[in-house]
Amino acid sequence: MERRTVLRAAVIGAGAAAFSGSLWRQAVAYPALPGPSPYGPLQAADANGIMLPSGFTSRVIARSTQKVAGTNHTWHKAPDGGACFADGSGWIYVSNAEVGSNAGGAGAVKFNSSAQITGAHTILSGTNRNCAGGATPWNTWLSCEEVDTGFVYETDPWGVAAAVQRPAMGRFNHEAAAADPVRKVIYLTEDKSDGRFYRFVPTTWGNLSSGTLQVLKEVGGALSWATVPDPDGSPTATRYQVSGAKVFNGGEGCHYRADVCYFTTKGDNRVWAYHAANNTLAVVYDDNVSGAPLTGVDNVTAATVGDLYVAEDGGNMEICVITPDDVVAPFLRITGQSSSEITGPAFNPAGNRLYFSSQRGTSGSSSGGITYEVTGPFRSSL
Repeated sequence: MERRTVLRAAVIGAGAAAFSGSLWRQAVAYPALPGPSPYGPLQAADANGIMLPSGFTSRVIARSTQKVAGTNHTWHKAPDGGACFADGSGWIYVSNAEVGSNAGGAGAVKFNSSAQITGAHTILSGTNRNCAGGATPWNTWLSCEEVDTGFVYETDPWGVAAAVQRPAMGRFNHEAAAADPVRKVIYLTEDKSDGRFYRFVPTTWGNLSSGTLQVLKEVGGALSWATVPDPDGSPTATRYQVSGAKVFNGGEGCHYRADVCYFTTKGDNRVWAYHAANNTLAVVYDDNVSGAPLTGVDNVTAATVGDLYVAEDGGNMEICVITPDDVVAPFLRITGQSSSEITGPAFNPAGNRLYFSSQRGTSGSSSGGITYEVTGPFRSSL
């Protein structure tokens, strides 16, 4: 409780001058506190072992090492970060493969307007530990390698254009990416206990072949962005190249929405909000509160209404919702899979279907991954 009090004081003290209106009200309320879910309590586990609120149902979309139903495509091992892309009246869900030894990559499943699976295919292969990533406004998927000199690969969700390595975005232990179309930058997280928070500024927006990699600095409580001299991370790792670069304990998921980049840090179980328009930083959620339901924070996404959905790496295998009025509560729980983690939460374009994976499923092995869809009355207004 002491840390929570300190966090609230720090957010109010440091951010008061910068926040106004609804952002100021949110800043005062941070961090989010446990409370009732807007969807009500979880019900008994369904046939897939998933506990959901009343009115919601689940189905299995794909299983690692098995053919996706109705296709000849074998679903990849260890499904991780994911996103959805509009495809005419249907959509595509892409998913990374967090597998090493050049066996990583990404795959995709196509759905028609009735949510029926119409195809599946590979969009990236031969890479290492593709953990999370992010979608771009020009409909590509950035697949990020979680190794010390990892690359970002720009891929085509339709599998038509060849995947392209993007070294200008830096070589480090990449985790996730989030595009900010207002400032025309891509935010990047780093999965290290002394990781950093970056942004890539393309020379030309929409073309990631060249640009400037920057890292967030904090000096005397003031935030600024500094250029990383050697984005290739050699001989000095990118996180050590700029004095005063702010340290984040195990960067994980990253999602941009309405001038805010939300990202998670697993080392201290926090969800952060970088308010880009004001260049301020706040802690949205910290697990050091009585009854905190969310631990092992990992991938994050958001519904159009503003709710954040944060997946757990371990914990009790929940996806928790954080509402705009700063209440955190379980949205779903996967039972019988305690040796796994939840990955890749993403909504279809209509916002009424949520996709995600259990990376190692019931077996606890990368070959046991399961990708799910949850359908139900997701709220469209507050």
